[in-house]
Amino acid sequence: MRMRRLMSCVLALFGCVLLASPTASAESGILDVRPLGGRQFEVVVFSAAMNKPVTLWLSHPGAGAPALYLLNAVDGGETGGPWMARTDIVSFFADKHVNVVVPIGGRASMYTDWQRDDPALGRNKWTTFLTNELPPLLDARFGMTGANAIAGLSMSATSALNLAIAAPGRYRAVGAYSGCTQTSNATAEALIRSELATFGADATNMWGLPGDPAWAAHDPTLNADRLRGTAIYLSSGNGAPGPHEALNDPSINNNVGVLVDRLLVGGTMEAIIGSCSAPLAGRLAQLGIPADVRFRPAGTHAWPYWQDDVHDSWPMMAAALGI
Repeated sequence: MRMRRLMSCVLALFGCVLLASPTASAESGILDVRPLGGRQFEVVVFSAAMNKPVTLWLSHPGAGAPALYLLNAVDGGETGGPWMARTDIVSFFADKHVNVVVPIGGRASMYTDWQRDDPALGRNKWTTFLTNELPPLLDARFGMTGANAIAGLSMSATSALNLAIAAPGRYRAVGAYSGCTQTSNATAEALIRSELATFGADATNMWGLPGDPAWAAHDPTLNADRLRGTAIYLSSGNGAPGPHEALNDPSINNNVGVLVDRLLVGGTMEAIIGSCSAPLAGRLAQLGIPADVRFRPAGTHAWPYWQDDVHDSWPMMAAALGI
């Protein structure tokens, strides 16, 4: 048990103090709050639904502020790095009256509630954690207002949309950056299964076999009408070289290998994602649901574009949060 808690802390990137192990019958609650300097904190929260501690990074401006939840990519921020390491969100939000919450973990989980425990991932009940367990705990401990927004990138862009659909009124705004907005057609399902299998996970444990109603129930395009009343930001590129595909771009840093990988792998991925994002935009237009749609004329599947998306979507989210 001690080793499991230690590994949980290591994966949280910031480290933490070993805590008393909660039991399966324990209620959800905040286990530890560790100042990281300035307005930054590491918060460890026990999830009763998943029977494990989850570490969060929090940028906290003081009491009386709303919250923006930022979900990490398919690795859950555990290996390639979370939002704080890959973008400028620490400095960007340093002067803004909003709590920024970044959960660390949830790799290959789609941040959803799985039907069964997975041999590789264990128990995933992320919808329950993010929509029911976590917000009231943070609101009470840090004096948050209860007004929330949520955004995700790549895998978690789909997740952010589904979380907003699953909990109407919980999030006033949602941002989906370079994410596939379909899950129930054969191509989208194959893409999701392949992505999760990279981490050893079996998507059948998540939403069942092909044709299981759960795949359609988690398809943002099919359920777009449930986004009515939520401010929506939807973005993707088309895979072509864009402004961040240059040797002197800080994310490339004159590394030819990084540039080639960005062009070949990132370009192919974004071309697929771009075609997978369009149906939701069309469906929202059919339903008369307003959305800020940013389909870039170029750009690959890469962090610099998601940093741009945070900057570009913030005015919409700030307005929805009443800032």
